[in-house]
Amino acid sequence: MITTMKQIKHHLTDELLMGYAAGTLPEAFNLVVATHISMCDECRAALAEYEAVGGEVMMSGEPVGLSEDSLEATLALIADNAFRKEEAKSAAKNSDIPAPLQDYIGGGLEAVKWRKIGGGVSQMILPTSKDATVRLLKIPGGTAVPDHGHNGTELTLVLKGAFADEEDTFSAGDVEVANEDLQHTPVAAPGEDCICLAATDAPLKFNAFLPRIAQKFVRI
Repeated sequence: MITTMKQIKHHLTDELLMGYAAGTLPEAFNLVVATHISMCDECRAALAEYEAVGGEVMMSGEPVGLSEDSLEATLALIADNAFRKEEAKSAAKNSDIPAPLQDYIGGGLEAVKWRKIGGGVSQMILPTSKDATVRLLKIPGGTAVPDHGHNGTELTLVLKGAFADEEDTFSAGDVEVANEDLQHTPVAAPGEDCICLAATDAPLKFNAFLPRIAQKFVRI
């Protein structure tokens, strides 16, 4: 999957990038942010700036004592991280799924265990910490997701295809950040399936009766 910065119109907010750099986001949100960053040069550069600022703050703090084996342990972690990055780069070249997602899925799109949730839409809930949930969604071209609002924050990253709602059109690499103020009816663009990675920290607010009934079974 190759997505260039020129193709991406909708980016992460500064608050999300700062939270990711500081390690304060839920795991589900971290996964969406990491996946978008792997696809977006602009947000990757912005993250590097926030991480540099964080490094300066740490350097200006009071020194603390370290254990005798701390240097050895740190060097081992650096070596392991470099090895994992090279593995991820190699895997990403041969996959239709960005590298940060591959461990959660167990491979590329062919490894996704889709479950029908109604209206032609399928999902796979990914295992993360319980403070937020994240899922892959497959929406057939031309299909609408039921009209809904939000009790919290929802991050939706397009991996393949596109969708449109009352706000704009979102294509591969774009991320929509929705909160309590947004009421919308996303519709997948005609043609290929729209595959998204969506994270929420609170249940959605569906307006129609049937989606509300099904909500507790599909955990959305």
